[in-house]
Amino acid sequence: MPRTKGDHEARRRDVSEAVWRVLAAHGFGGLTLRAVATELDATTGLLTHYFPTKRDLVAHALDLLERRSASRPRRTAGEGLSAVRAAVLDVLPLTTEAADANRIWVSSWDAALADPELSGDHARRYGQSRNKLRDLVAAAQQLGELPTGDPARIAAGAQSFMLGLVVQALFDPSAFPPHRQVELLDDYLAALASPPSSSGDRAVPS
Repeated sequence: MPRTKGDHEARRRDVSEAVWRVLAAHGFGGLTLRAVATELDATTGLLTHYFPTKRDLVAHALDLLERRSASRPRRTAGEGLSAVRAAVLDVLPLTTEAADANRIWVSSWDAALADPELSGDHARRYGQSRNKLRDLVAAAQQLGELPTGDPARIAAGAQSFMLGLVVQALFDPSAFPPHRQVELLDDYLAALASPPSSSGDRAVPS
């Protein structure tokens, strides 16, 4: 009996779930056709129908990671600085689930950097994230919650802070537990909200 389109789509979903389980357990470093086939209890020959090469598998895994990240629940927040804070909190590894997702993201960097096209895709993803932060920063500036300045530059700094904190929390979770991450974020946002000091504010020595 011939396989139907529904059968094919169901099988493809099973394959994607197996890819995700391998990523969750081993990261991109452990992502191979053999590992996915073992997880799926199938042959590597079957998987080549979906992923003719290792690069095809990695590209699918990156797309899967992006789609899963986009569909996860987000914090509700108003406009302005609270929205900027919520956007960063949504990324930080504050829960086991968020830590697992971030660990997969970080493990993807090496795979993406090794391929110019995949690297470009990652640059696009992080560019989109910066653009969202830029718009939130601009809204906070309009509300007077952040000082004037180039919102794109401020967003780039905020993203750099966020990614740096993610990496530190993954490598040394005891030094950067969730409450410490939140404290550091609030310190960072408080510094952003403070108007820059001018030379006229400096004390004149007597």
